[in-house]
Formats: sequence, structure tokens, C-alpha cells
Amino acid sequence: MLENYLPILVFLVLGIAFGVGPLVAGFILAPHRPDPEKLSAYECGFEAFEDSRMKFDVRYYLVAILFIIFDLEIAFLFPWAVVLDKIGLFGFVSMAVFLGVLVIGFIYEWKKGALEWE
Repeated sequence: MLENYLPILVFLVLGIAFGVGPLVAGFILAPHRPDPEKLSAYECGFEAFEDSRMKFDVRYYLVAILFIIFDLEIAFLFPWAVVLDKIGLFGFVSMAVFLGVLVIGFIYEWKKGALEWE
């Protein structure tokens, strides 16, 4: 009964060996020459000037969410535009409703002042 599981055990051992083996070989064979420039934090080509755990304004996250929403909108628009002649009027109306909901959300964000920077 246990001999039926031997191929699975061999497969697992070989998979772990192929995954961990190169990592261990890299740590053993790689040259270790740390210097301050390699170990320093990199931020836009100059030293970090503030703590990395500082609080961000909520508007930063609102703009990020808006970017994601409109990025997803484009991801839906390209395939829709390719097959528009095949899906007909129903596809056109459904995409118009989808875009309408996004535009209403965008107008709501704009009216609430989420896009205004001080």
C-alpha cells in the first residue's frame, strides 16, 4: 500500500530540491562583498528624508482607487470594442450602463472634493 505513494514522495523531494537547491548554491557560491552603497535604502536616487511609516492623506488612497477603477474600465473596454459587432445592441447598452455607473461615481468623487489637492 505505501509503495503506491513512493512516486509522489520522490516527486515532492525532487521538487523541493529543485526549488531550494539554487537558493542554497547562491548563498554558498556567491561572493560576499557588502558595502554601504549596496546596503543603503534606495528611494528615487537619493536618501530617504522621512520615516517610511508616515501617515498618508486619505485623498491619496481615493486617487489610487479611482486609478484602479478606470484602469479596470479600460481592461473591459478593449475586448468589448473588439466584439462589438457580434454582441449587438444588448452589448452596447450594457457597456453604456457600466460606463454610466463609473461616470456617476467619478462625478460624486469630484463633487466631494476628493480630487482637490491643497
